[in-house]
Amino acid sequence: MIEIKQADFLGSWERQDGMPHKGLPEFAFIGRSNVGKSSLINMLCNRKNMARISSNPGKTQTLNLFLIDKKVQLCDLPGYGYAKVSKTQREKFARMIRHYLMERPNLMCLFVLLDLRIPPQAIDMDFINNIGAAGIPLAIIGTKADKLGKEALNKSVLAIQVEMLKSWENLPPFMVSSSVDKTGKEEIWKFIFDACKAFKPVL
Repeated sequence: MIEIKQADFLGSWERQDGMPHKGLPEFAFIGRSNVGKSSLINMLCNRKNMARISSNPGKTQTLNLFLIDKKVQLCDLPGYGYAKVSKTQREKFARMIRHYLMERPNLMCLFVLLDLRIPPQAIDMDFINNIGAAGIPLAIIGTKADKLGKEALNKSVLAIQVEMLKSWENLPPFMVSSSVDKTGKEEIWKFIFDACKAFKPVL
């Protein structure tokens, strides 16, 4: 069993080039507003309130960085989609996210979170396809699995994969999670630590 001993919130930034520890492997989390990013990060880190949680979409508005056991970093990115913020704010978030994804030298993988309770959404598929076209390593995490029975869960995962196969020849890794019953915790950490083996520090 993978055990996380220490998790620290390092701070919030609006630009990646001001963020510390580029010599450590980093994994980022993104998804539509209210998909459960902060809850997932809290679950992974064994902390209840490290990443801020809100029922109001658009709560995460900066690049929030967490240091895990002093050897790997997690970054909580602003959500995309129709959060109740102004067009100017949405454009600001888009620039912030794009700059981070394209320029962060130690980014190992972007986890794109999808709510398993709803059918595949065009905004999610477009985002995933754009990330793939840009050559950014990514994996999919289906969230809120505890809200579905086994049959409905399997149908949801299949629907997402079928939709992605319209654009992808080989699908990226797909994991199922729940911040309530901790489904997927071991699998996600195993994925992270396996990926860290290929990390080469930025000089």
